[in-house]
Amino acid sequence: MIAGVILAAGGSTRFGSPKQLAELRGRPLLDHAVDAIRSVPAIDPIVVVLGAEADRIRERADLDGVEVAIATDWREGIAASLRAGVEAAGEADAILITLGDQPLITPQVIAAVLDRADGPRAAARATFGGAPGHPVVVKRSLFAELAELRGDSGARELLEAHGVAAVECGHLASAHDVDTPEDLEAIVGRASELEASG
Repeated sequence: MIAGVILAAGGSTRFGSPKQLAELRGRPLLDHAVDAIRSVPAIDPIVVVLGAEADRIRERADLDGVEVAIATDWREGIAASLRAGVEAAGEADAILITLGDQPLITPQVIAAVLDRADGPRAAARATFGGAPGHPVVVKRSLFAELAELRGDSGARELLEAHGVAAVECGHLASAHDVDTPEDLEAIVGRASELEASG
């Protein structure tokens, strides 16, 4: 069983309002990340990790059929979200981690990383032009170490220490994320370009 974990607990301080609910193509940003994972049948359950403005996000985002985990200590940083996601994944054999502010990640990218996760390494991750990104698949053998992470740093050092299979996905999608309103404007333009070329 592979659980999908979408990290969306941050306070959106640079955006100025909950970016999870900022509209892209008439829908909340978070919905796009959820839809991408929903489109990959191998992933079940799907967990969305919320923190800041959790009640407001639950009211407006499309979270039907999705489990919500609350990172009560979300102010600590991304490690708190990872810990909440690992706990919510329960007995999963692996978790696939994506970010709620990367709406251009496609089901094709998720499937490509899942395919590489069948190998001997404890983790696989997407790269974009050689730069490490998301999604990341982490096998159960690393769950305990993930649960020990602290602060506002993710699992990059942990993954590098154990060896991670890199899956180049720059030809499949854009890894642009949304931290500011300007980022969202740029993504709207990029999404239009991708639709026109697709």
